[in-house]
Amino acid sequence: MNDPRSTDPSMDRARRQVLALGAAGAALALGLPAARAAVASASPAPDFTLRSLDGPNLRLLEQRGKVVLLNFWATWCAPCREEMPQLNKLYEKYRASGFTLLGVNVDEDSRNAAGIAGQLGVKFPVLLDSDKRVSKLYDLSAMPSTVMIDRDGRVRFLHRGYKSGTENEYDQQIRTLLKEA
Repeated sequence: MNDPRSTDPSMDRARRQVLALGAAGAALALGLPAARAAVASASPAPDFTLRSLDGPNLRLLEQRGKVVLLNFWATWCAPCREEMPQLNKLYEKYRASGFTLLGVNVDEDSRNAAGIAGQLGVKFPVLLDSDKRVSKLYDLSAMPSTVMIDRDGRVRFLHRGYKSGTENEYDQQIRTLLKEA
């Protein structure tokens, strides 16, 4: 899908580089160390409260008891948009089984997030992190970044970037976490 903003001179240089390099080069394009760890596996997921695209606030701690997939994304990130239909399928498949998916959008203008979410038919809650506070809390270094959290609120899996087929790993990890008591 062509993004008309990819040729927009107002788009900052780092974002153009991220688009050109893809998820693998996102950390370098943004000046972040590629090997930098986000949150440690088995550590408690940092709690946060964000406004949802639909209006009400949502707090991560209130999701305790569910398996949670946090997906950090931006409208300028082509792999993020490519991943959305796959995330929709996972959300629909497992949401009745104690699973939730929260899309955390990092765009400064929430209208961009609303437009892309609507265009892609996003069914899961989209949370707005326009000041990047939560992204910083999770120490992210690539877009998209996906954090899988178990029912006890511990980080269990972390994925940086997206390539076709990654959703199969998500599916397996979700099933594993849902089976755990």
